[in-house]
This record gives sequence, C-alpha cells and structure tokens, in this order.
Amino acid sequence: MADKEDLTRFGVAFPTPLIEQFDQYIEEQGYKNRSEAFRDLVRKTLLQPSALQSDQDVAGTIVMVYDHHISDLPIRLMELQHEAHHDIISNMHVHLNHDQCLEVIAVRGNLERLRHLHQQIQVQKGVLYAELSVTYVDELNKLAHAQSRQDGNPDQGLDHNHSAGQHGHSHHHRSAE
Repeated sequence: MADKEDLTRFGVAFPTPLIEQFDQYIEEQGYKNRSEAFRDLVRKTLLQPSALQSDQDVAGTIVMVYDHHISDLPIRLMELQHEAHHDIISNMHVHLNHDQCLEVIAVRGNLERLRHLHQQIQVQKGVLYAELSVTYVDELNKLAHAQSRQDGNPDQGLDHNHSAGQHGHSHHHRSAE
C-alpha cells in the first residue's frame, strides 16, 4: 500500500440506507475501514474486462458451467480451447452433478482475443454460465512473452524470476487436456 503522503483524500456522499448496507458489507468482509473497502471496489471495477483496452495483454480466467449431455457440446468446447491454445495456460474440469460440469480456464493474452473466446463459449447451446475475469500483466513479463512468441516458442520468456517456493505455488504454462 502507498504511504500516507501518497494518498489523496476526498469526500463521498451516500444515501443513509446505502451506507448502512456498505458498512454491513465492510463488517462481513473484515475490512478495518471504509477506505480499504472502497479502494478494493474501485480496483475491481477498473479490472472489469469492459474497462480495459481491447489491445491490452491480460491474465485471468474463463469460468463456465455447462450441461455435458448436450449433443457435441464437450467436443465443441474442447475445439474452441484448442483453437485458442496460445492464450490458454491451463484448465480444470469438475463434475458438479450428473448433468453439469464446471470448467475453469486460466488464460493469458490479448484482451480482445480472450473476449472473443469467452463470447464463443457463452453462446454455445448448453452453456449455462460463462464469465471472463482478468487482471493486468506486468510490462516486463509482457515484453519477454512477446519476444518469445516472435522467436517461435510461446512457452519461453515466462520466467517470473523467482522459484515456486518463494510464494508457495507452482506455475504451469501448458494447456491441460
């Protein structure tokens, strides 16, 4: 978080019922004050796919729920993912019940292409839910990634300059099938 001298203070007026609901939200989420909660909400809003530039590189997820009994839907979803293999890092498939599957696709690439992939998934008959959620990709990794693609190897240049042990998880850069 920025130092106090880097903060800009401003006033915000809320209708009483709305601020009461906001205070309840703050308490339920465990925030220490309104400012922390408000900053998080602003950050979340600014990371909405509609708020970012189409040509921007981002990373995130496409989450979908679908009825796997719909004729050819699992095959079509797999084909869409294969067509977008350069933007897909990994995926996870979960059987929710006898009829429904949940799939989480980790993505990294151009926002316009990811929006297109999301839209193609969302309109498939039998897809009950599909949402794209993204965040920024830092400039150094973005430049290394672009250079590696120019060199013909999309999986090179993704070194994060740290080992998995530094923050307790590993990175996977190939699609799971």
